[in-house]
Amino acid sequence: MASLDRFRIVGGMPLHGQVTVTGAKNSVLKLMAASLLAPGKTIIRNVPAIADVEIMAELLTRLGCTVESSLGMLTIDVPEVPDHRADYDLVRKMRASINVLGPLVARVGEAEVALPGGDAIGSRGLDFHIKGLEVLGANAHIEHGYVIAKAPKGLTGAPIDLDFPSVGATENIMTAAVLAHGVTTIDNAAREPDIVDLGEFLISMGAKIQGLGSSIITITGVEKLSPTDHTTVADRIITGTWAFAVTMAGGDISILGARPEHLELPLEKLASSGAVITSIENGIRVRMNQRPQSIDVATLPYPGFPTDLLPMVIALNSIADGHSLVTENVFESRFMFVNELIRLGAQINVDGHHASITGVNQLSGAPVEAHDIRAGAGLILAALVADGETTVDQAFHVDRGYPNFTEQLQGLGAKVTRE
Repeated sequence: MASLDRFRIVGGMPLHGQVTVTGAKNSVLKLMAASLLAPGKTIIRNVPAIADVEIMAELLTRLGCTVESSLGMLTIDVPEVPDHRADYDLVRKMRASINVLGPLVARVGEAEVALPGGDAIGSRGLDFHIKGLEVLGANAHIEHGYVIAKAPKGLTGAPIDLDFPSVGATENIMTAAVLAHGVTTIDNAAREPDIVDLGEFLISMGAKIQGLGSSIITITGVEKLSPTDHTTVADRIITGTWAFAVTMAGGDISILGARPEHLELPLEKLASSGAVITSIENGIRVRMNQRPQSIDVATLPYPGFPTDLLPMVIALNSIADGHSLVTENVFESRFMFVNELIRLGAQINVDGHHASITGVNQLSGAPVEAHDIRAGAGLILAALVADGETTVDQAFHVDRGYPNFTEQLQGLGAKVTRE
């Protein structure tokens, strides 16, 4: 009944203490899908306790794998011949389900994956995924709500130019190309830390990949891969969420496990807003003792400002000193949650992919609803600084990306309960 749960927040409390960031949601789900590339037991460590991991584990189970979970570690036992069909009832719940497409085509020569669901933040078409597989020699198309790809004679390496540095397309092409015959180059590849983490995972399985973290990735196909043991990279979006939280609410927190090199631009923006950010052993410390200054932001693919932190920056600007302009360049529907912030008293005008925000001295508590993972987190951050009580419905969205969010906020001194 998690879909009926809601958060209840009483605002006005500064945050003090420490939190620990676990593995990245946007990485671990792709690692789980990539485990299909090798028969046998693959181990993934630093796994966050989030709902999306459970969904992906169920998907892998239906494909014939055995998935065991224990204390932040997954053991995935992949059969010699996995099933090749990923049905809609699971795939509709999570966008990352599409990441089984590349591994299945490469490994068993065919895949049928239902068109994915997930967050309501934009169309996010699969054209780049399909075209990439076609360049590698697969026959790929959409039929009856499924992406169907077949390559019974295997895949062949080739140069692939992406019109946009799509994270999902880069991942699916990488995981298909590692078992292709010959060399594949991906030009205009995504550069996110999650891509690097996936590449390192594949290399540990025996793949030959060069150029991770750059816009050109070169993959030389191998005949087979082996199971591996890998630790997931820290979640930079959760790190950023905590940094935004203390910048808004005030206080002093240490974020353990953080990788500040993956958040250079967001941390620079928070520093210009007034936060004091310092490096500590195994993380960062963020302090704030004043009203934040407004910050202008435009989202872009990595290393630009991440679209997943857009709700947090809009929430911050809604109570900041000054006027700001926030531009969304990745997903056309990111601003859907703005009306919920306006219910709390925010002054925001949206025009196309721009949001013009005038900070107010005080938000006021009200019932609001989360439409996606990051919007839910942004609304909770706004509630932390609102006068009175706020309820955030549809808690399950937040569960998909933030492990133990209520308990961690309570540990920092916030008045948050879940009901």
